[in-house]
Amino acid sequence: MTHFTKDYRETIQNRMKDDPNFTQHLLDEAISLILNDEPETARLVLRDLVNATIGFEELSQQTQKNSKSLHRMLSVNGNPSMNNLTQIINSLRESLNVDYDIHAIPA
Repeated sequence: MTHFTKDYRETIQNRMKDDPNFTQHLLDEAISLILNDEPETARLVLRDLVNATIGFEELSQQTQKNSKSLHRMLSVNGNPSMNNLTQIINSLRESLNVDYDIHAIPA
């Protein structure tokens, strides 16, 4: 039997490789998810971003953290410290060549 549907991760990764703007928006979304108390989803988005951009081996070198530990941190049940999460986001931000200027707005 032939399957005509692609794995969604493959589709997302291909889109990230082809569309830097999409990739930047995913990083924005991950940060918004963290700030809006949705850490599980944020970790999975960050994992997909790492896989499609710098990869876990490069992230390991940049953060000086074990690659397997980084995989665990960015899993559904991961629990990265704020320092580790900041390092991961900053590595992605630098790789994507983006900067952030955060502003609070009334809810």
